Amino acid sequence: MKIKLASYVVVLFTILSCNAQTKKLSLEPKKGKAIAVFAEGCFWCSEHVFEAVVGVDEAISGYSGGTTKNPSYEQVSSERTGHAESVAVYYDPKVVPYKELVAIFFASQDPTTPNQQGPDKGSSYRSIAFYKNAVEKKIIEDKIKELTANKVFANPIVTEVKPVMDFYEAEDYHQDYVKLNPNQPYVRGVSIPRYNKFKKTYKGKLKPNH
Repeated sequence: MKIKLASYVVVLFTILSCNAQTKKLSLEPKKGKAIAVFAEGCFWCSEHVFEAVVGVDEAISGYSGGTTKNPSYEQVSSERTGHAESVAVYYDPKVVPYKELVAIFFASQDPTTPNQQGPDKGSSYRSIAFYKNAVEKKIIEDKIKELTANKVFANPIVTEVKPVMDFYEAEDYHQDYVKLNPNQPYVRGVSIPRYNKFKKTYKGKLKPNH
């Protein structure tokens, strides 16, 4: 009996480990589409915000900005991999341009708090605007200058502006988390209020029932 139980535990652990593996995503979009990557604190919140925007096909939660290959949630949360919780936003640039996504990025967070977003603290929650080329970099930098000149935030913006390298899709249970877990305490206490705050001020088009 002990042998059978031990074997069952090993098999179960193996299954769970396989299901929890992360994978590197290609950042090459399909024809006519585009992909943008942002980090702005908890990816549950970010994913929910971007997926509500008209023109966004999908937002995938994941990890970017670090050096560890195929990092797990536990490794990223240890603050030792250099990664931040991020989202890869798949969108139609003919409907919602990159410039608008950058505006959404800054409107849906507090970019003045280093290594923190709301109750979440640590480098994995830092604010990063990733760019794929010089045009995107300039759009980000120009937005920061605009927000600073207009004194939109009381404190200096600390968002990192860096080239996107690798993006690793987070474990399955992180995807569409807010949608699938509306009564989870963190979702009710942090994610939904953060989205509602964004929704009140956003002037662009949002999808129905969001």
